[in-house]
Amino acid sequence: MRVKEVAELAGISVRTLHHYDEIGLLVPDGVTEAGYRIYSERNLETLQQILFFRELGFPLKRIKEIITDPDFDRLAALELHRNMLVERRKRLDNMLATLEKTIRHAKGEIEMSVKERFEGFDFSKNPYEEEARKLWGDEAVDHSNAALRSLSKEEMAELQDEMNAIYRKLAGLRHTAPDSDEAQAAIGEWYNLLQRFGSYSPEAFRGLGQMYVDDERFTKNIDKFGEGLAAFMRDAMAVYADRMQA
Repeated sequence: MRVKEVAELAGISVRTLHHYDEIGLLVPDGVTEAGYRIYSERNLETLQQILFFRELGFPLKRIKEIITDPDFDRLAALELHRNMLVERRKRLDNMLATLEKTIRHAKGEIEMSVKERFEGFDFSKNPYEEEARKLWGDEAVDHSNAALRSLSKEEMAELQDEMNAIYRKLAGLRHTAPDSDEAQAAIGEWYNLLQRFGSYSPEAFRGLGQMYVDDERFTKNIDKFGEGLAAFMRDAMAVYADRMQA
């Protein structure tokens, strides 16, 4: 299959497949005389594995390390993916059941106990921080937390104003091409702001952009500035990361 066909089949962009090839994560088994990439059945199996890992929040660098390890067991990995996704589904099913009961309670159809109202919730950990630790490690998150804790209330307010200003600027550009000069200049401001509180590699920056779309909590907050902003930022951040790695 050619790259466009694979992209449409997997629901990803051609640019993403090109990037996977460039970093050695998914190198197509064939190339035509005209230079077009040709993907084999083995390539498609590998791509599926990559996408399962991405769904679970693994960064590309770590995925490459895993699937190129001589001891990598594809079947064992697939079973692990299944188990992790089943656990995620259980948690979501519990929350949906609680939501349905709450709706019926609000309509006066049933009575709910205090305990029932909070079944399925677990806020013992900050979900954003947990995700960040999984993606980029404890050291990076601890450094960022320490930098934020050192700010005064006035400095925190100024930081929030800066963030909101960049969000609004990007929202005004969200209908333009993510790789345009204007979009890249604005996303560069976002990158520089984040660098004040952490050390984001190109891959970490790209992963953060993907999280803006994959995690509905991020999407909801970002899209308050303009519908589709989270997806636009993801695409612009991916381009910015590509250019940093070029």
